[in-house]
Amino acid sequence: MPFDFRPAVLRERDFRRFFTGYATSLFGSSMASVALAFAVLETGGGGTELGLVLTARILPLVLVLLAGGVLSDRWGSRRVMLAADVTRCLTQSGLALALLGGEPHLGTLMALVVVWGAAEALFTPALDALVPRIVRGEALSDGNALLGVARSAASVAGPALAGLLAATAGAAAVFAVDAATYGVSVAALLLLPRTAGPTGPAASFLADLREGWTEFRSRTWLWVTSLHVCLFNFFVWAPFLVLGPLVAQRRLGGATSWGLVMALYGAGAVAGGTAMLGRRPRRPLFVATAATVGWALPSAALASGESLPWVCAGALAAGVCSSVAGTLYATVTQSQVPPGAVARVSAYGAFGAFALGPVGLAAAGPLSVLLGTSGVLGFGAVWQLAAVAAVLSLPVIRATLPRTTGAPAGRAA
Repeated sequence: MPFDFRPAVLRERDFRRFFTGYATSLFGSSMASVALAFAVLETGGGGTELGLVLTARILPLVLVLLAGGVLSDRWGSRRVMLAADVTRCLTQSGLALALLGGEPHLGTLMALVVVWGAAEALFTPALDALVPRIVRGEALSDGNALLGVARSAASVAGPALAGLLAATAGAAAVFAVDAATYGVSVAALLLLPRTAGPTGPAASFLADLREGWTEFRSRTWLWVTSLHVCLFNFFVWAPFLVLGPLVAQRRLGGATSWGLVMALYGAGAVAGGTAMLGRRPRRPLFVATAATVGWALPSAALASGESLPWVCAGALAAGVCSSVAGTLYATVTQSQVPPGAVARVSAYGAFGAFALGPVGLAAAGPLSVLLGTSGVLGFGAVWQLAAVAAVLSLPVIRATLPRTTGAPAGRAA
């Protein structure tokens, strides 16, 4: 019998189909993010216009998350994801056509981007609900790890390919490719088992929201880890994204060096996700939270004036730790929350994680004027170390969680 080098989860037909479509669309999405900036600049826009367009994408992504969780738990994750990917296929096609037609009005770009962001918000919580329905119990962690690897690989390769394609064929071509990748994802989703219909009278939208909130807040480990990630994004990651390029410009060699730092972060995330395959720690919350100590390293290297190799090493380690933490946090949520509430609980977690991100991005620059760049980055690194210690001190984080499994194979998604 020949030896099979594939992770066991890829032998699951439904997961293999979904993974193929999802990974394809991820590369398209990572390309489109770069193309969007080129599109604004190519049509005569500047920093102000680019900021407006980027905000038009991020704002609905945050605001629609909770609705996405309710709709996914009510209508089924597969159905919501199909609607989201069909919508994104249409918006990317619209962006490509608008750019091919000349210089589209800024309002046209913003309108399409708003719909794009809203569709992404619908897809995100539905994804967390779908995975445990198409993966057999013990393979759930491997499924999340592979999805994380796909996201990380796309974040490295997608922007590079987008830059080449945009330079040779224009931003419209990138959006056309992205639209096609969403078509692949739609085809993969259509091959999955259909979602079962509601089993009883539907509750009101607000009642569903309240039920999801009850499930979320009743689990101390869940809201504590969500708050931990939220404050990381506010104090550490947002300042790093804003001030890191400034430091790179001043003393590390400019944009090329910063691109290397971010590429190594992505490479570390790929390595971390790969390393998680087949690993199921007995105390996953403890391991995941301990791994987040690595998130302090790149900010600490920048704040202390270290050379480029040290900053790159910190980014590489942070990427590894990000995949380890993300895989385990997602797996615990999917296995410990009732299947009918996973999407709403995931939406509350994602909403909390991202809610302060825009504030952190806006505040990083002004705070660096008052405290200095090193002061802001250094505070973020110290905060992360202290936060990890505080969270690890909680008994609920150190506890061994009961073994539970995902939905049986073949269950409707």
